[in-house]
Amino acid sequence: MKTWKLIISFALVSFLSALVTTITYSHMNSVRSTAQTPANNTTGFDRTNLKLAAYAEAAENTDFTFAAEQSVNAVVHIKSIVKPAQNNRGRQYIDPFEFFFGPFGGGGIIPNSQRVGFGSGVIISDDGYIITNNHVIDGADEIEVTTNDNKTFKAKLVGSDAATDIALLKVDGKMLHVLPFGDSDNLKVGQWVLAVGNPLNLTSTVTAGIVSAVGRGDLTTNYSRSRLNMQQEKIESYIQTDAAVNPGNSGGALVNTRGELVGINAALVSETGSYIGYSFAIPINIAKKVVSDIREYGVVQRAILGIETRDLSMQEMDGQDNPQIYEKLKETEGGVYIKSFSSSNSPAQKAGIQVGDVITDVNSSKIKNLGELKAQLRRHSPGDKVEVRVRRGKSTKQYTVELTNDQGTTEAIKYRSPSDILGATFKALSREKKIQLGINFGIEVANLKNGKLKEAGIKGGFIILTANETRITTESDLYQTVETLLKEAPDERGLFIKGLYPGERRVQYIAIDLSTYE
Repeated sequence: MKTWKLIISFALVSFLSALVTTITYSHMNSVRSTAQTPANNTTGFDRTNLKLAAYAEAAENTDFTFAAEQSVNAVVHIKSIVKPAQNNRGRQYIDPFEFFFGPFGGGGIIPNSQRVGFGSGVIISDDGYIITNNHVIDGADEIEVTTNDNKTFKAKLVGSDAATDIALLKVDGKMLHVLPFGDSDNLKVGQWVLAVGNPLNLTSTVTAGIVSAVGRGDLTTNYSRSRLNMQQEKIESYIQTDAAVNPGNSGGALVNTRGELVGINAALVSETGSYIGYSFAIPINIAKKVVSDIREYGVVQRAILGIETRDLSMQEMDGQDNPQIYEKLKETEGGVYIKSFSSSNSPAQKAGIQVGDVITDVNSSKIKNLGELKAQLRRHSPGDKVEVRVRRGKSTKQYTVELTNDQGTTEAIKYRSPSDILGATFKALSREKKIQLGINFGIEVANLKNGKLKEAGIKGGFIILTANETRITTESDLYQTVETLLKEAPDERGLFIKGLYPGERRVQYIAIDLSTYE
């Protein structure tokens, strides 16, 4: 009898325990469900349809092998050589590494020694056209290209553009592996990218990272200007990534996970000259327009609006600006303030745009600063029409502007040789004449025709000693100085010549404007 009582008591206790547990669990679920209901959400945020993104799954499933295999075969190693004889002529040789990366194995002028620099390039056509950075090959007498399968070629410089730091090379190759162009406009912050190149002379190196920012144009404000060549200020639309790059990556490929070329690696900003967490690439949509122009015309076809501007993100002002208006504009969503027009033939002024207007959009693309405006214009050629939206007071207006070149026309500018531009032939000075004049360098103007020298009043027999502070020993030295200037922005094409006439001890200084040379 006692046994049955024990069994019944045990069963009753078990039942009651199970009942209490069930009721408690049910109550807790009810409380949890109620807490997630919008009507009882004390935080004030509707979380009904909140779902977690599958971040871990997306990251784990990202496979870079296809993009890497496509890229390494299209990225080449570039060796640029400056011969000792060229250094003795007084050329200011700049180590390609120092241009963006700071000191790396020396640099500067070293007399009587051959200088060798290394970088990267990307094959963009199967018959041997290669894109790289201008600073990788600038001043080189010889350029050597080595492919991923160890084939070596002598490369010819087709043309280069210092303002965008882009150069186009050509090798005699066939059926070379090509990297297809992607669309840098479609890059999103957080998107995976690969940097492919030859850092520290280690060939075929691939690193991965994400796009950290696009349209980056404030590098020189975040870094000591004394450490950067001022040409960098002209490049205003970098892709910023955290893919590791180091000296030697310059001119290499930035690719997306589909193996498409979206940028040309160009710079890192570092006090040490080595990678510290972020790097910068030139968008391919800008670079491919530059190389297309170089291949077709020999020079880049630059399109301008014909305006003098003020970036609203800048702090400095001049006396012509109205402080109240300026400060009010800075508080808005940004844009580019038009201070004046660069000429009476300004395309923007002809279209109806006025001084004091703020450019906010070009072809429906937002313009927050001067860098973004420059990036948009670099995509176009003279004769193209763009839709420009401006903010004028409290109203917004839109104008169709036909862009021109820096000479005020819509015609394509063809390449002209320095000899044609200067309009002269030259001859070397004999040893006897150098002794007679008390000089050890210089060239003599032999014959003149219509050109910049004649316009400046120079006559036959004039001895050119220096051009832009570079000693002139042969006509090639003078031509190279002119070639370098023609890659600059129009307002920076000033040729300053120092020289004299035989029989006169007075040295003359002559300034020649190469902003227009047609």
